[in-house]
Amino acid sequence: MTYHPKSDFMRVMMERGFLADCTDYQGLDEAMIKGVVPTYIGYDATAKSLHVGHLLNIMMLRWLQKSGHKPITLMGGGTTKVGDPSFRADERPLLTPAQIDDNIEGMKQVFAKYLTYGEGKTDAIMLNNAEWLDGLNYLEFLRDIGRHFSVNRMLAFESVKSRLDREQSLSFLEFNYMILQAYDFLELNRRYGCLLQMGGSDQWGNIINGIDLTRRVIGEEIFGLTSPLLTTSDGKKMGKSQGGAIWLNADMLAPYEFWQFWRNTTDADVGRFLKLYTELPLDECERLGALEGQEINDAKIVLANEVTTLCHGREAAEAAEATAREVFERGGVGEELATVALPAADVSDGISAAQLFVRAGLVSSGKEAKRLIAEGGARVNDEAVTEAGQMFSQEDLAKTLKLAAGKKRHALVKLEG
Repeated sequence: MTYHPKSDFMRVMMERGFLADCTDYQGLDEAMIKGVVPTYIGYDATAKSLHVGHLLNIMMLRWLQKSGHKPITLMGGGTTKVGDPSFRADERPLLTPAQIDDNIEGMKQVFAKYLTYGEGKTDAIMLNNAEWLDGLNYLEFLRDIGRHFSVNRMLAFESVKSRLDREQSLSFLEFNYMILQAYDFLELNRRYGCLLQMGGSDQWGNIINGIDLTRRVIGEEIFGLTSPLLTTSDGKKMGKSQGGAIWLNADMLAPYEFWQFWRNTTDADVGRFLKLYTELPLDECERLGALEGQEINDAKIVLANEVTTLCHGREAAEAAEATAREVFERGGVGEELATVALPAADVSDGISAAQLFVRAGLVSSGKEAKRLIAEGGARVNDEAVTEAGQMFSQEDLAKTLKLAAGKKRHALVKLEG
């Protein structure tokens, strides 16, 4: 549909490409004009850090606050004990309460970089749904909340239906997840006047459930808004690389590697990513995204610098760019490159080139290393490696080796002990 928003937030969501769907465009737009709209996004504590896949929704909360509204970051201390089955082929591994608390502590680090927390009208607040989920009485919950849910309707949601259509098991534990998420929205509305839930488009069914439940139980009209599930122009899921997830915490992924991920963006994605992941003006995003040839690489450096500055600070972005120039343009050894230390005991008889690239994290297996070497993409200290079995001694490693896998991935390897 074509809707011309009046509120700053809805205009930004539409113009910059954040909006996939909304339960009531006009109603939400009018609520945004009328006053402060408390808005939440939930984050289950499945790892010690959030990753690039979460960054789109974090940017939505940032724009929400900049537009004069109140972000609520809801940590899933309770729902993580169940696990969201949405569009998954199998059940998530169950975590202990201690693991969940540990993960939440790690995840909290990133939010303060994007949002302002405090007591003010539009200051963000951080909550944990364990506060109201952990103490639920099962029979009372079934009677008061469960009676509002139709199993027929729950089975019809695409997130569940796709799993059942493939005849993949869906446990009763997981089936309860959407009821708990719906209850979160009800509780947030009761306690904090929350009017909007946002999430990826895979959360549409869960969000609709929360809106229906809140209307049935307390007669409140609330809203849902989803963002597109992003893939890169070559069809890959956003936030994945050969080395695994692109984490937002510096202790899980070095700021240089984070910067490099954005610098390696495909040409066709540069303009779109500038709109979504930076705060540069729209016309500048479009100008940079339209560049071609060598000039598009300058746009990628702008993208990498802007995104890294938001996540890790301006100094980290500048250090990463300086290292990249040193490594790529002058053939040097940059200070910010990932360094892997090999224990001397592990390489007493030396190490093959293939294993060296595996241990450095530049490839995931010996087979992949052999292919990289056969295709001429492996270099050590700027010299091509031609044999997978080429040996490197402890003496070689004592000098620190610079490894390159293709033109874009680099690492340093040194001897330890």
